[in-house]
Amino acid sequence: MTTKVLCIGDVMLDVITKISVAPAQINFGSDTPASISSHGGGAAGNVAAWLSRTDACATIVGRVGNDAAGKIIITEFNALGVRHNNLMVENGQTGVVIVLVDVTGERTMFPDSGSSSEFTLADLPDLNGFDAIYLSGYSPLNPNSLAGIKEMIAAIKAAGTTLYFDPASVGGMKSVAIAEVKSWLPHMDVIIMNEEEAIYLTDSPDLERALDIALTWCDTAIIKLGANGAMGRTSGESTVYVHALETKVVDTTGAGDSFAAGFIASFANKADLRAALVAGCELAAHCVAIVGARPRVGTSI
Repeated sequence: MTTKVLCIGDVMLDVITKISVAPAQINFGSDTPASISSHGGGAAGNVAAWLSRTDACATIVGRVGNDAAGKIIITEFNALGVRHNNLMVENGQTGVVIVLVDVTGERTMFPDSGSSSEFTLADLPDLNGFDAIYLSGYSPLNPNSLAGIKEMIAAIKAAGTTLYFDPASVGGMKSVAIAEVKSWLPHMDVIIMNEEEAIYLTDSPDLERALDIALTWCDTAIIKLGANGAMGRTSGESTVYVHALETKVVDTTGAGDSFAAGFIASFANKADLRAALVAGCELAAHCVAIVGARPRVGTSI
């Protein structure tokens, strides 16, 4: 049976600016040669897109504007087989992220959320038939979306559907009181963090201790370790570690989102933590080997 995943959150246009020098060598106030391309983006949109490269079926709840960028993003979702409804906001502006990728593949992002905000409970579809729900942390971090997202979370919990949460970036979380962010976490079933986010949320540089703390909020906690793979634990079980796959890193944009897609598709189906961590790392290895945060339309990856 196909696993059905609902993804809630940001849908954006990424403008990737790839430079061949270190950030310190940028000619500020002048010109620095770059390779520039545009791609679909936004954490929730990326997770939905990468789910199309698994055995799962993805549906996206998000917002784009009635502009050229919004039409391109919807066309891409259609081509990838991502289901959606009422994505386009009349007279809205599609959110855009300027992504600066340096010579090492590291990325720095400058987001403008545009219409990718102001969610309400009415945006939530009938939850019957969904096996898992992914929520991007960028949505509750946006004050225009917070009230609606909290209503959605309450409805999801009432329906008993497993809720996976990515708290998004530390930079984003720092714009909101930490107590507010932590108040969301006990409503989640699975929390998927990177190392920086885990340390920030738990105030512990010891990642085993960070998992201990995270498991007071949720049933399963995951920490992505970048080139070192990933670790995770389910309550009452031992910590599981897996290695990253060797690959040539071109662009790390979307690496965490692709990991989440691979992990959710596997874990929602088999509830095997090790297998799900491996699946996440495998999909992330495909993501970092290409420019952009999403798989290519018309290819196997």
